[in-house]
Amino acid sequence: MPKLAANLSMMFTEVPFMDRFDAAAKAGFKGVEFLFPYAFDLGQMADKLKSNRLEMVLHNLPAGNWEGGERGIACDPKRVGEFQDGVGKAIEAAKTLGAKQLNCLAGKAPEGVSADALRATFVANLKFAADKLKAEGIRLLAESINTFDIPGFYLSGTQQALDIIRETGSDNLFSQYDIYHMQRMEGELANTIKANLAMIKHLQLADNPGRFEPGTGEINYRFLFQFIDEIGYDGWIGCEYKPKTTTLEGLGWIAAHGCKL
Repeated sequence: MPKLAANLSMMFTEVPFMDRFDAAAKAGFKGVEFLFPYAFDLGQMADKLKSNRLEMVLHNLPAGNWEGGERGIACDPKRVGEFQDGVGKAIEAAKTLGAKQLNCLAGKAPEGVSADALRATFVANLKFAADKLKAEGIRLLAESINTFDIPGFYLSGTQQALDIIRETGSDNLFSQYDIYHMQRMEGELANTIKANLAMIKHLQLADNPGRFEPGTGEINYRFLFQFIDEIGYDGWIGCEYKPKTTTLEGLGWIAAHGCKL
């Protein structure tokens, strides 16, 4: 069955961030992911991972002023230099934490920029990042996000993402497929994952509506987990959901859906 990683940006939020590594390990998780490591002490995080025998599965490239509402800068022609500097920071963090893959958030399309300029900037930035990461043995991913939660987000569909990945010509750029986001944008989850399995190197989950844990909404996760296993997906699935009550109270969904940690 799929390997489940705890998303520490959304789970165990009842405790301080640095204590979430301990909480995830105590709950039985073997891997973790989170949005960004840049505001924390990398050495301390590495120690937490080691002491808890946790694998650092994924984090994102720097994405601008997150607290101010930015959701990435990779499609912004005016911020290419900032993006490139962020790639260096991300590589440093990934090497310290042992992360073997990083995700790039396209961001919201800035006003007044043509569609051609947005695409050209995003493609060039992805190629730059993919090349830099490849030299360090790190895989780059790009994630499509629904435009209900983040209006104006540039990368919002599976085919759009695959077309852009191919346009870069990189062999070190793949898709991060978020089940929740793509249920909202497209549906047709099982067939889409199967058709594009070779390009999907990381999955994330949450149910819809509400972005809570599996079993709280419309997505048939019991079927989907079995299907993903049968088609041979062998990567991690990040649990990027908001616990409906508390994280620990909600973890019963794992056994209820035939999964194990």
